[in-house]
Amino acid sequence: MTDTRSADLAATLLRVSLGLLLLAHGAMKIFVFTVPGTVQFFQSIGYPGALAYVVILAEVGGGIALVLGLWSRWVALALVPVLVGATLQHVPNGWMFAAKGGGWEFPAFWTVALLVQSLLGDGAYSLRSALDTRSPRPALG
Repeated sequence: MTDTRSADLAATLLRVSLGLLLLAHGAMKIFVFTVPGTVQFFQSIGYPGALAYVVILAEVGGGIALVLGLWSRWVALALVPVLVGATLQHVPNGWMFAAKGGGWEFPAFWTVALLVQSLLGDGAYSLRSALDTRSPRPALG
């Protein structure tokens, strides 16, 4: 038997954690590296500079949506390509993220966590569930 209350809380914990971490990474690209610096970095590793704007928007916008619990399934799925790209970028550095340049284990774990979030949905305490007038859906089932 599935304990839907625990599943709802687990989905919420994962959703908020992912959202805050994504916001932190997006904010770092804006305020620490700066947007022009991030664009320049993307270009230096062979990506179009415009992709930096897409990644920043995905991290900040997706982070906010996840923290609030808005369309968590779709937001998590939309973020998967960003993390797959990060994973592929880190493959030449080796597996462990402690390796020089960071290995691929950390972004790969994020990818899996986003896929799990897409399966779990919003969870408890989401803005979407607070606004939804239909009967609540369990996180699992």
